[in-house]
Amino acid sequence: MRHTYFTSGTCCRQFDIEVEDGVIKDVVFHGGCNGNLQGICALVKGMKAEEVARKFSGIRCGYKSTSCPDQLSRALKEIL
Repeated sequence: MRHTYFTSGTCCRQFDIEVEDGVIKDVVFHGGCNGNLQGICALVKGMKAEEVARKFSGIRCGYKSTSCPDQLSRALKEIL
């Protein structure tokens, strides 16, 4: 199932994520650091959503209290 998540506190405005049977099938970020986010997408495809949520939780971007990976973690926790 495909979900749209609107981020808070990051350069990325939103992302679309597809999770099927607990496995991430696809992630598309809109806005943010293009190269870094493409890398994150490539890394997480095929991984268990629960593992990604655990590993990315609490990551900060510079002075911000969150980051794109942390926002992905939050979205995955909502989905699960």
